[in-house]
Amino acid sequence: MTDTLRLGIAGLGTVGVGVVKIVQRQAALLSARTGHEITISAVSARTRDKDRGVNLAAYAWEDDPVALAKRDDVDVFLELMGGDEGPAKDATEAALKAGKDVVSANKALLAHHGQALAELAEAQGVALRFEAAVAGGIPVIKSLTEGLAGNRITRVMGVMNGTCNYILTRMDEAGLSYQEAFDEADGLGYLEADPNLDVGGIDAGHKLALLASIAFGTKVAFDDMRLEGIGAVSIDDIRRAGDLGYKIKLLGVAQMTGRGLEQRMTPCLVPETSPLGQLVGGTNMVVIEGDAVEQIVLRGPGAGEGPTASAVVGDICDIARGLRLPVFGQPAGSLTTAPPANAESPACFYLRMELVDKPGALAKVATALGENGISIDRMRQYDHDGTNAPVLIITHKAARPDLDAALAALPATGVVAGAPVALRIEDV
Repeated sequence: MTDTLRLGIAGLGTVGVGVVKIVQRQAALLSARTGHEITISAVSARTRDKDRGVNLAAYAWEDDPVALAKRDDVDVFLELMGGDEGPAKDATEAALKAGKDVVSANKALLAHHGQALAELAEAQGVALRFEAAVAGGIPVIKSLTEGLAGNRITRVMGVMNGTCNYILTRMDEAGLSYQEAFDEADGLGYLEADPNLDVGGIDAGHKLALLASIAFGTKVAFDDMRLEGIGAVSIDDIRRAGDLGYKIKLLGVAQMTGRGLEQRMTPCLVPETSPLGQLVGGTNMVVIEGDAVEQIVLRGPGAGEGPTASAVVGDICDIARGLRLPVFGQPAGSLTTAPPANAESPACFYLRMELVDKPGALAKVATALGENGISIDRMRQYDHDGTNAPVLIITHKAARPDLDAALAALPATGVVAGAPVALRIEDV
């Protein structure tokens, strides 16, 4: 007879129900792989009588997730509720203080309180694991903390929000406007209750902040990240970028530089032939670069019942096997406070603007750019029927402050109609 590992599940939404299904369906397999019988003792959710399509009759019910976290018959507390305050935070702290191991899928909680929770878990000698919080079914946390532990990580980047990638893919493939693609995603149930968490880059930013902490041995610094969503990306930008051999992605990038820790989640152009450029639909992709491994690419489903529950159960199995690792890959007390980078790394930029169709317009723009240190690599002007001419410019590598100064100088030329669009081109 094997020992039993008893679970308490707080949150019976998509992920929680997925975990119940795996534990029920794969009981023999989990026992064979861990040497322990893995069972569910009790559950908690907002609504008790809701039909969730799974049999919960054998489990005790707690209305209060904090009470669930303290139960004597719970060895591992699963926090699958979401939210960075309130019941999720209270119950997680209660479980850790009670000496319970915790598995969470809550990227917001960890992005805002990860350091304090890591210190508490390590002081109590228990595990706090969160594979499911980042990129759904992709084992990126495990890759960074274990498989790549011998590497000095130089850069982490990726597409970490499937909803945004779906919207941008539909704009590209179906010629939809941003609003049309947004409405389609909403109708399919892809958007959070607060859509800005998705399209504003916040959800993906939480994930990137966690990866940066592990990769660079720093305290989680979500508040230092530059966030820019996809709401301003137009179908014109999608088409023009395609003409130049690029795709537009909401791309997260974290790297340690001489200027500090650089973290940004912004729309970027990537080469259409690159792995990131070929990523379509709701799939996620994380690219990790290290001094020994060079570059690896992890691709897979970033959300959904099965993939995310799979990640949760993977963490449970590691706990059952006795694997105890520091929460962020090294002791919480050794994590440093990294200064935020005072400037982004230089890059090439895509500029789209409408020029008044009169002699010397291009020359005036080129002069304004040049006077601010922006060199033009290539330029394309499109046919037009009206009074304004669409123009695309790809710059040589430039510092963002210099580009901003150049853009600020353009209205004074008298030849630029409206506000130019500027998007970073990421070297991948």
